[in-house]
Amino acid sequence: MSGDALARFLLRVTLGGLILFHGFAKIVRFHDYAPNLMVKAGFPSSLGYLVYVGEVLAPALLVLGLWTRPAALIVAINMAVAVLLVHTHQFMTLTPSGGWALELQCMYFVTALVVALLGAGRFSAGGAGGRWN
Repeated sequence: MSGDALARFLLRVTLGGLILFHGFAKIVRFHDYAPNLMVKAGFPSSLGYLVYVGEVLAPALLVLGLWTRPAALIVAINMAVAVLLVHTHQFMTLTPSGGWALELQCMYFVTALVVALLGAGRFSAGGAGGRWN
């Protein structure tokens, strides 16, 4: 078993799995949150449904290891849009415990970029080879 392959698997599955929690929460409890947020920002409400692509479809693909590189880029874009639409007031803010208020969003964003650069690895449905994996 290769350490590199295991590391890619753990990084990919952890990122996808944790982002999926956010997507499922929006499906179950906040189904109108993203469309309303888009309207508030001056965009068509239909763009809000792209949050399900970034927080359900793309993370599921990451967990499976299919089309890993594009899925990871979608997650990174989703995080950037979330920060710009919801969290801009926290750019220069610390939490009560001294951490950066956007550390979770930053970690998701950077991890998604790393997964996009590394690819899925051997332990994936799509396999280690292939342009998109």
